Amino acid sequence: MKSRSRYMPRYFFHVHDVAASKDNEGEVLRDDEAAWREAVSYAGALLNDINGKFRPGQEWSLEVSDAAGRPVFFIGVSSRRMR
Repeated sequence: MKSRSRYMPRYFFHVHDVAASKDNEGEVLRDDEAAWREAVSYAGALLNDINGKFRPGQEWSLEVSDAAGRPVFFIGVSSRRMR
């Protein structure tokens, strides 16, 4: 009997802001749920690193895509001045 090896998909984390960053390496993760957890953690760390550079009127996003380039998740942040 042949053993079945579980396929581990690769996910790519693309940042879109003033200086967009395309992830060409990606990360092998168990499934979409693991990719979501990684995306939320990564987004939090990136937003923390912005450290005051994110200004009213700007937008920031993180797009997670699969190996075929299909979008899986999108996290977006926009800001605006209210007065």
